Amino acid sequence: MNTNEKVLEEVLEKSVDQGNNEIVLYNDDVNTFDHVIDTLIYSCEHTPIQAEQCAWLVHYKGKCTVKTGVYEELVPRCSKLLEAGLSAEIV
Repeated sequence: MNTNEKVLEEVLEKSVDQGNNEIVLYNDDVNTFDHVIDTLIYSCEHTPIQAEQCAWLVHYKGKCTVKTGVYEELVPRCSKLLEAGLSAEIV
C-alpha cells in the first residue's frame, strides 16, 4: 500500500467513525430563492453567500448537500427545513 492509499484509508475510517451524515436539499417548483436562502441561514447557520450558492446549486443540479455532521445534530436542522416547506433528507 502506498502512502496516498494509506492516507485515504485513514480519512475514510475517521469519516465512518465520526458517523458523518448529510442533509441534502432537493429542488422544487414551489419555493422562492429568497425563502430557500432565508431558511438555510436560519436552519443551517449558513452565511448569506453560502445559502445563495446552495440555492443556485439546488436550482441547476436538482440537489445540494447543505450540512454535514452527526445524525443527531442534523435531525433538528432537517426538521426546520421540512417545516419551512422545503424538500430535504438526511443521508
